[in-house]
Amino acid sequence: METSPEKPFYRIHIFCCVNQRAAGHPRGDCAGKGSVALHAYLKSQAKMMPELMDIRVNQSGCLDRCELGPVLVIYPEGVWYHYRSEQDVDEIIAQHILAGKTVERLQLHNSMVTPPQ
Repeated sequence: METSPEKPFYRIHIFCCVNQRAAGHPRGDCAGKGSVALHAYLKSQAKMMPELMDIRVNQSGCLDRCELGPVLVIYPEGVWYHYRSEQDVDEIIAQHILAGKTVERLQLHNSMVTPPQ
């Protein structure tokens, strides 16, 4: 007997790297670049917006793009972003999550070795 596919538990799942390495590590880390506070801001914004009740914002360990941090990845699309400020978070919410458009100026591509400017 075939079953119909279930609707995903979350429409969107966001993973924000909050990894912290030892001081002076050559790759750096996202926590040292402000990701803990930015993750908290993103999570608080999502909880305040009724239209975002079907998304999940999680902190993550190392996502292995340390030099580009702080980074987050949004699934199911698998779009990666570098973000520096609450304004960047607001733009990701407004454009990517609510409007379904990629925020080109913050998007990370597989070939990148330095963060977008």
